Amino acid sequence: MTTRETRYAYGEALLEVGRAHPEVVVLDADLYKSTRTVLFRDAFPERFVDIGIAEMDMISTAAGMAASGLVPYANSFAMFITAHVYDQVRIQVCYPKLHVVLAGSSAGLTQGPDGASHQSLEDVALMRALPNMTVLVPAEGVETEAITKAAATLDGPAYIRLGRYPVPDLFDGSYRFELGKARVLREGGDVALVACGHMVNASLQAAELLAGRGIDAEVVNMATIKPLDAAFVADLAGRAPLVVTVEEHSIIGGLGSAVAEVMAERGGGARLVRIGTCDVFGESATADELLEKHGLTPDGIAGRVEKELG
Repeated sequence: MTTRETRYAYGEALLEVGRAHPEVVVLDADLYKSTRTVLFRDAFPERFVDIGIAEMDMISTAAGMAASGLVPYANSFAMFITAHVYDQVRIQVCYPKLHVVLAGSSAGLTQGPDGASHQSLEDVALMRALPNMTVLVPAEGVETEAITKAAATLDGPAYIRLGRYPVPDLFDGSYRFELGKARVLREGGDVALVACGHMVNASLQAAELLAGRGIDAEVVNMATIKPLDAAFVADLAGRAPLVVTVEEHSIIGGLGSAVAEVMAERGGGARLVRIGTCDVFGESATADELLEKHGLTPDGIAGRVEKELG
């Protein structure tokens, strides 16, 4: 089984996108080795622009390119390409609904020792609030490749959230990405774990632990945060006694909030629990230490489910 970071899968897929779409250009903010756009730079140097440590400039440049008929993929750390450039993304990209793909690398707590300044725990919330923006959080490498390719033909702007935490591939060559569709990876009737990013793998492991304790857990991969699969969530709320969202992000404004909004509006008998960071900044530690502290390990997720089920 292949184990890799989603940022690496993204870099490899970007090469295929470049070969298939001559209109695609790539911009980076002097982080091309970390974001893995170095592969595209080496293959298509005439279609690669290193803007330097100037993300605001990069978004403005990408917007101009998109308005001219190109399809720019703009790259930086997730924290920088969402928070630092919010005004540029809002007014220059989303307002005119330009086809700019924002790739936020090294997202979440698992950025690790770089600490709070580099750990994006609000990026999904920021991007989700913007009109016209599509928000995508692939679970593993195969899905990352599919989403990276699909982004080249989307209508309007998109944000792809990428991580630097290695996870095993869950899918094979038959996988097909469907925008706005949830995917059930494991059936279960006692609790439903709805996850995104590498928390999908953690939730599958948590489901195995719960099975050993007599609890039958469904696991759902919600790779599209916006547009959310509201019909699926409403159905889930009508048949599952407990719905648990799991995200390496703040529970405010991210996947948990998106699911909560649908459940509040459409009803259903399920109770909702959100697992993620709880209104705090990150801090400097190893990725595994931070995941354990915030209950985002298989043991932590399984333990929280057991507690909630009483």
